[in-house]
Amino acid sequence: MKKIMRYMLALVFVGTVAGLQGCEDYFDLEDNPNLVNDPPLSTMLSTATQKTALNNYRVASITSYFVQYLASSTQGSSTDSYEVTDYSGTWNALYLAMADIYDMRQKALEEGASHYVGVADVLMAYHLSLVTDLWGDAPYSNAFISTTLTPTFDPAGDLYQETLRLLDEAIVELGKAESSVLLDANNDLIHGGSTENWIKTAYALKARQLNKLSGTSSYDPQAVLAAVENSYTSNADNAEMGVFEERNPWAEVALENENLILGGWLSEQLIEQLKGTTTGVEDPRLPKITDPTINGDYVGTPNSVGNVGSASNTIRDETYISRNSPLTSDTSPIILVSYPEVKMIEAEAALRAGQTERAYEAYLQGIQASMDMLEVASADANAYISDPAVSVGASNLTLADIFREKYVITYLNPEAWNDARRFDYQYEDFTVPVNAVLPTFIRRVAYPSDETAKNPNTPDVTDLADPLWWDA
Repeated sequence: MKKIMRYMLALVFVGTVAGLQGCEDYFDLEDNPNLVNDPPLSTMLSTATQKTALNNYRVASITSYFVQYLASSTQGSSTDSYEVTDYSGTWNALYLAMADIYDMRQKALEEGASHYVGVADVLMAYHLSLVTDLWGDAPYSNAFISTTLTPTFDPAGDLYQETLRLLDEAIVELGKAESSVLLDANNDLIHGGSTENWIKTAYALKARQLNKLSGTSSYDPQAVLAAVENSYTSNADNAEMGVFEERNPWAEVALENENLILGGWLSEQLIEQLKGTTTGVEDPRLPKITDPTINGDYVGTPNSVGNVGSASNTIRDETYISRNSPLTSDTSPIILVSYPEVKMIEAEAALRAGQTERAYEAYLQGIQASMDMLEVASADANAYISDPAVSVGASNLTLADIFREKYVITYLNPEAWNDARRFDYQYEDFTVPVNAVLPTFIRRVAYPSDETAKNPNTPDVTDLADPLWWDA
């Protein structure tokens, strides 16, 4: 395979697949014996699928503060208070993964491995969405070729269209009966070699992307619903990855917090919703997401306020990411996109299309599927769903109901920030953090210093309240 000189030359990616010799980031290095110059597609697949999930975590580590899933234990932290923050590490990890995916696709094309082309398209579309939903315009069209070290920034709207093109191409490639190399079940860390599930994921991501335009004149709810109909039918279809060097990275955050390297504190906004303070009904998913405090209750941390407990930060009188949760235990998979989320996408699109009965049915199915994922007892799930505050009836269903439930479903998922911006942060009692440097909610992040320092094409962004093109 032809070597490609990536335009970020001095970066090192950690977190490779345990026990596997991954497709290393060899850049322009020549004869390093520790690097694999021509790895097989199966090894490239394992690297690409694992990096994709780890990048989901990296991006969510940023956005979970913006949607107030997480809050800093210290007063006035930069992520809580909307300060311009340098996310070079996340930017670099995203582009390193995209370079690997690009290489895998090129090799797959050379070998006539259609199914690998399809997977590469899905993973590239997913990464492009992560990049553009954080920063907007971004390098892509000439980012992975050796002729330039200062790639241009393609318009975010064009890159959005590219994600849809990639997903449509993926569906075609994955649907081909013939492929010179079949997906390796052991090295496909997301779908275990199932082309059927990859096709469903392509449609799920397409539905997510199409639904992102809800605030624009281009929004087409029928197109969203058509994509939904070809995507997931149960939690068994979820795109998730559970192979780690030691443990799920969210569990690592929880472990470090237990060892007094403070992090992973849950926001007051999330906890009060789950407790029913802002909704009127206690959510049985609360004890499946976090653990009670030493006082037997659940206490969230207000964003930008820091610890509000009666003593020091070390007595565990507030709530944190839990290693006992089905979502964040040591062995829990990282979920890229799930069946419950797809049902809420369906509910929203159907409601906007005037299909109230379909919308309500999808809404209830999404809640039930979320309860199932979190292993909530049937009696508790039924009690919650049957409560009049939840079972509002098809004629009374509102976007606020759907977004409220989806907020819980997308806990620690980067997509939650897209929803918050589309919904204009209109969750019950959702407020701008105390002493935030912006007068309103954050809508984007600034370009990282690693890129601005070496690429003169990098746009100048100073106002983090400036919405992205789809955030009308």
